[in-house]
Amino acid sequence: MTIKDPSLENWHDYEVTSRREIVALLRGIKDKNQLVRMLISGESDVCVTSILEVDPDGGVIVLDRSIDRDQNRRAVAAKRVSFETTLDKIRILWSADGGVSDTKFENGDALAVAIPDSLIRLQRREYYRMPTPVSNPVRVLIPLPEEMGGETLAFPLADISCGGIAILDNKLILDNTIGLNFENCRIDLPEVGPVTVTLQVRNSLDMTMLNSKSNRRIGCEFINISRGNLAAVQKYITKLERERNARLAGLS
Repeated sequence: MTIKDPSLENWHDYEVTSRREIVALLRGIKDKNQLVRMLISGESDVCVTSILEVDPDGGVIVLDRSIDRDQNRRAVAAKRVSFETTLDKIRILWSADGGVSDTKFENGDALAVAIPDSLIRLQRREYYRMPTPVSNPVRVLIPLPEEMGGETLAFPLADISCGGIAILDNKLILDNTIGLNFENCRIDLPEVGPVTVTLQVRNSLDMTMLNSKSNRRIGCEFINISRGNLAAVQKYITKLERERNARLAGLS
């Protein structure tokens, strides 16, 4: 198995090779209706799908097709595709060097891929997301490109982890294209200090709030974050955890 994610330097430590365990994890993803990201050409061509069936006897996973017919054709034509999802807040990754094929499932069109020989089950503390304060939100300053005026705007955070942040963009200002990088972003962490990072858009979700107003949540990954900045983020997450635990203790 080949992993190109730079955040997974020690991915062998999280590799699952037991056939029985792999099948159990895949069935858990199916049973909980978890969405699966299928990366056809890296982050430049991503299809959101789901597992329809896991057939260990046939050695295949049956996947729902994309609504985009051209994307289905690209998936079948690709020599290698990668998959990413979560199960019980644990990140699951695997790849299929044999590619994807067309198949039928319950009288409908579907996609099939071989059950992998191994997958990555990444259960690491830094990927646990910690909600940031609502009353006094942490903000990230993002420089906009010249074609958008070139100014620097502040956006509140929804949560933070050592892997990245979730940004709230209620005015739909930011380009939410998957794989886009925002350079020289500054996050002012209360009682810790500023952190300057490059953010890469990994996902985007449009939401309707209880007051009927729309909002957009953009999940971003830290790209090549320095050790010092990563230490500052971890220090702030630890601070949030202590405050949360103190509140819980006060309520008990």
